[in-house]
Amino acid sequence: MELALIFGTSFLAGLSGAIVPGPLLTVAIDESTRRGFRAGPLLVVGHGLIEAPVVLALVLGLSHLIQGSLVAGTIGVLGGVVLLWMGYGMGRQAWRGTISLKGAGGIRQGPGTVTAGALVSAANPYWLLWWATVGAAYVTWSLQWGTLGLALFFGGHILSDLGWYSLVAALVATGRRLLTDKVYRGLILVCALFLVGLGVSFVTSGVASLWG
Repeated sequence: MELALIFGTSFLAGLSGAIVPGPLLTVAIDESTRRGFRAGPLLVVGHGLIEAPVVLALVLGLSHLIQGSLVAGTIGVLGGVVLLWMGYGMGRQAWRGTISLKGAGGIRQGPGTVTAGALVSAANPYWLLWWATVGAAYVTWSLQWGTLGLALFFGGHILSDLGWYSLVAALVATGRRLLTDKVYRGLILVCALFLVGLGVSFVTSGVASLWG
């Protein structure tokens, strides 16, 4: 059951971050207009290639520390606070109608699609913050189940990116307008509520570890 939770929540947490307009979404829309559907999966390949070493670094740095409740608890609280902050910001923008897919696109990228996915991800401060807090908390949690837990976390996380950016690429490449701003904002709001709930869970478990 807990392994299923690791996979499911990592997928939803990753999706919640992926759907927010940012550099990678901008590149995805722009590349899809020129390269078609394949631009979405190729960008995720580059994104994953830059994330895999980060996960490995977290494993090497945390594996001998998470045995102590102080480290695990602190990481859980920090990750939970960031999730709460993300959820609040996303929910407010969706409720006020200030978030839109139409503002993305229009940027021409020089490097190949895979390289662009890696470079844009690494240069995004939001991405670095996510891995330093939420990502570290997930690695700490998944490591309790060893390699299997870690694989389920990373698999769920990457699949969320693959699913979202493939959908965006398909819609852009085919010229469809199924993903209207109203539908998009509704999706953002649902994800925001999920992040708030997950944030509360992380903070609660982190505090329990610190006090335990």
